[in-house]
Amino acid sequence: AAVDIQPACLGLYCGRTVLSVNGSVETYGDCGVCPRGQRTDDNKICRECVGSPDRYDWLYLGFMAMLPLVLHWFFIEWYSGKKSSSALLQHLTALLECSVAALVTLLLSDPLGSLHIRSCRVKKLSDWYTMLYNPSPDYITTVHCTHEAVYPLYTIVFIYYAFCLVLMMLLRPLLVKKIACGLGRSDRFKSIYAALYFFPILTVLQAVGGGLLYYAFPYIILVLSLVTLAVYMSASEVEFFKDLLVRKKRLVVLFSHWLLHAYGIISISKLDKLEQDLPLLALVPAPALFYLMTAKYTEPSRILSEGGNGH
Repeated sequence: AAVDIQPACLGLYCGRTVLSVNGSVETYGDCGVCPRGQRTDDNKICRECVGSPDRYDWLYLGFMAMLPLVLHWFFIEWYSGKKSSSALLQHLTALLECSVAALVTLLLSDPLGSLHIRSCRVKKLSDWYTMLYNPSPDYITTVHCTHEAVYPLYTIVFIYYAFCLVLMMLLRPLLVKKIACGLGRSDRFKSIYAALYFFPILTVLQAVGGGLLYYAFPYIILVLSLVTLAVYMSASEVEFFKDLLVRKKRLVVLFSHWLLHAYGIISISKLDKLEQDLPLLALVPAPALFYLMTAKYTEPSRILSEGGNGH
């Protein structure tokens, strides 16, 4: 008897769609790309994503949502100037823009009108890059099976960035024009111009490195929070605890870094075992406390003077 050695469906992400269901009998289509919102199961059949994002998925989406907000705040502070009283209102407006964009994005996701979203589970890194796994059975013809296997974690970020950009263009120019009296004509819109640069950069970053960010974002948060905190404290010449208490702005920056640091620790541990993971949050203030306690011993002028005296 002849044995059929032809595989049912080639490719890592190619599958057969279910055309009809008659009782327990299903009729399948040709091998190809799965429709949006579906991915292949172990039998190479396209199945609808019926799961919900787990805690780590939500933390990843929260990180991607925070990126434009943090960049907004950074550039608003950078270009606002010391005499401008409009920085706080611009900070609040940026927070409102990103919050409304996130809310609208969730409401427009499947299921429509709900804050819950339907998703597929991420199994491995290749799930983010299905376009790299299109099979070529005869090494000439390529079967295109590119689809969103991590639905909707990949595309929902692009939708969110689009709403952030639209809301910023609608709200911020009018606000800045009304309240930015302490800034010159050329400076008052610079934070908006900066956003027009970093939004395309964030979009390309998600398109190319979305899968890498998914697995690496907790460590990125920890490293960046530590580096930026050290740079800020050294640039602001924060040496003692009283320096933080005198200027409330420095205290706000410190607590913001602590929140980011805690977010990174929670993302790594996922809080699967509360009795083991919660004590790790006690490490959040450790880098700042270490810096404040050792800053006076590493002051350049003191090192140079002691070196000169010793010489």
